[in-house]
Amino acid sequence: MPLLTAFAALDHDAVACRLDELSLLAFEGADAATFLQGQLSSDVAALASGGWQRSSYNSPKGRVLANLVVWRAPEAAGADCRALVATDLAPGLAKRLRMFVLRAKVAVREDARVLLGIAGPRAAEATRAVLGVAPEPERVLAFDGGHALGFNDGRVLVDTSQERGDALLAAFDAHAVRGDAAVWRYARIRAGVPLITAATSDQFVPQALNWDVLGGVSFRKGCYPGQEIVARMQYLGRLKERLFAFRVAAHPPASGTRLYAASFADQACGTVTDAAPHPAGGSALLAVTQRSAAESDTLHLEAPDGPALEALPLPYAVPEPGAPRGRVG
Repeated sequence: MPLLTAFAALDHDAVACRLDELSLLAFEGADAATFLQGQLSSDVAALASGGWQRSSYNSPKGRVLANLVVWRAPEAAGADCRALVATDLAPGLAKRLRMFVLRAKVAVREDARVLLGIAGPRAAEATRAVLGVAPEPERVLAFDGGHALGFNDGRVLVDTSQERGDALLAAFDAHAVRGDAAVWRYARIRAGVPLITAATSDQFVPQALNWDVLGGVSFRKGCYPGQEIVARMQYLGRLKERLFAFRVAAHPPASGTRLYAASFADQACGTVTDAAPHPAGGSALLAVTQRSAAESDTLHLEAPDGPALEALPLPYAVPEPGAPRGRVG
């Protein structure tokens, strides 16, 4: 199916694709939720079966090493959890977390599942037709052989077995346009949700990624790696960087590509986190940039005289630097 047809389905129909950019980690055992509560930025202890939440795993300096979607299956026994994370970070993250298990009753492993993404205004309709269920936003539903997660912008993520992955994706062909991962990435960019990969790991505090606005940080829970720095930035700091959306007349830049502005001369003032083809041409991207440059200057890609960026709206409000910064929406 032509890429432009798949992009059009994001506004008028449903599009289905395989998501190789994401992998699944499993946390199993009586202490799984307690263990994650002490490692991640979100309030995992408050996560009920059949729900999901955004979270991050940070360095001691408060920098995001990986951002995740943590969820509990509705049929999950005890404290078992699953987490979606960038594929190129999954093995290292699992290994690092195992180092801190100590005497906790929890096993951390990579879960070899096929992940599918369904997007567009008819995503729920297509999901119900194929799976028999369609999750509400922030909910997880089980179907025969897997689970479906509902995102706030209408997207649905499906996990299933390796054996059933191809057949399940083919079943969506009767109800959705077949796309590729770039279409899902564009839908995620349009929703203002970044994905930290190896290229951008350990660079930003969670708030610079708008992770506080997106509900990925709890400021009421106990300690976790980097918590003191994250909290200090929230209540005492003046955040100079935020995540913004842009369009540029160029091929999608790699994650980690730097941005420039005249007000910063030859010094980079931003970093691309995500990019995908824009259906009207060029590329759409998310980037963490200096607020002063994003709000009052023209940003350029890769060099001070590189292609100029056009600002795009985010679907949520970004707090002012000095305002209290808690979750919105």
